[in-house]
Order: sequence, then C-alpha cells, then structure tokens
Amino acid sequence: MIKLIGVAIVILGFALKLDNIAIILVAGFVTGLVGGMDIVKILETIGKSFVANRGMAIFIIVFFVTGTLERNGLREMAAKLISKLRNATAGAVIAAYGVLRLILAAFNVSLGGSAGFVRPIVVPMAVGAVEAKHGEPDEKHVEEIKGMSAAMENVTWFFGQVLFVGGSGALLVQSTLKNLGYSSELVDLAKVEIPVAIFALIVASIVFNIKDKRLTKTLYASGKKGGK
Repeated sequence: MIKLIGVAIVILGFALKLDNIAIILVAGFVTGLVGGMDIVKILETIGKSFVANRGMAIFIIVFFVTGTLERNGLREMAAKLISKLRNATAGAVIAAYGVLRLILAAFNVSLGGSAGFVRPIVVPMAVGAVEAKHGEPDEKHVEEIKGMSAAMENVTWFFGQVLFVGGSGALLVQSTLKNLGYSSELVDLAKVEIPVAIFALIVASIVFNIKDKRLTKTLYASGKKGGK
C-alpha cells in the first residue's frame, strides 16, 4: 500500500491548491523511492518515459512555458488589455474566444488547450472585463468563468477538429461510417459538419452570455464592490 503514496500526495497537493507541476514531480520521486529506486534510476525512468511518449507528454512543456509567462505578467497584461474595452463582458470574451477557437480548429491549429491558453489568457481577460465594471469580482463569478471558458474550449475543439480534412476526428467518423456500410469522402463530411459546428458555437455563446448576465445581476445588484 505504501507504494500508492504518490496518489495520496497528488490528491493532497491538489486539495491544498499547491503548484501542479511540483506536486506531480514530488509524487513521482516519492513513488520511485518507496519502490526501491535510486535518484539516478528515477531520472532515467522519467527521461525514457518522456522520450517514448513525447507526443502525449508535450503538455509538460506547455505547463513550464505557461508558468514562465504567467510569472512575467501574462495574466496581468491580458486582464489590463480587456479592461480598456468598456462594453466588454465575461460572456462576450468567452464567445469571442469560441469563434477564434473554432476557426483555428478547422485548420487543426492548437493554442494549447485549457492549460496553455484558456487559463493564462482567456480567463484573466474575462475576469478583467468584470473588474472593469464591478471592481473586485465575486469568487463564485470567477469560478463560473473558469468553467465556462473551459467548456467553450471543449465545445469548439470537439466540433471544430472534424472540419479539418484528414484530421483524427474526421478519419474516425469516416471509418465508423465505413464499418456501417456507408462510403463517404472527408470533404463531404467537413461540409456536413460546418453548420453543426456553427450551431454548437452559437448555442454555447448564448448559454454562457445568459449565465454571465444572470450572475452579474445577482452578485452585483447592490452596486457595491464584489457584490458584497
């Protein structure tokens, strides 16, 4: 059972909201040590695993890059930029990101996902829009903004990646249809998917804007800072 201490460290670290990368590294080293491995062996194992699964482990590099940019004021600059737009709202920022994300997904261009772009760029901009109008945002509003931003990333990437001819999503749909006895071309699949992707984006944008307005009305109705 002691070999599962790494799992306990991860759970405890996330519960205490400690640095994610540090938690994972500590959990890995501790697991290796209780498993009878020395430091050199642990480092060799991590290195070999990274090389063997570098495609899947690329998010680790994204974490380091994102952390470095955040330390140098990326979040603050994003929030400051959006705060200059008087009519901007959190819902509008998230919707605008959805449009950009869907277009780029159609060309199979990744911005880094929730960890690499949504958290350090989109969320601060959305929160900055709230701060510009209401001062310090309510914690509940901020948490909802995080959820809506991540949801927009998932919706637009899910439907947008199928628009890319030759992408993994399109190939999966094509092979599934073929197994069912239907022959289809990737271009035709993309054409059919376009209105579906646009409809998904519109629905998500409407829902998130309504939710943002409802939160704003509820939390800041008194006109006091932070809705308190």
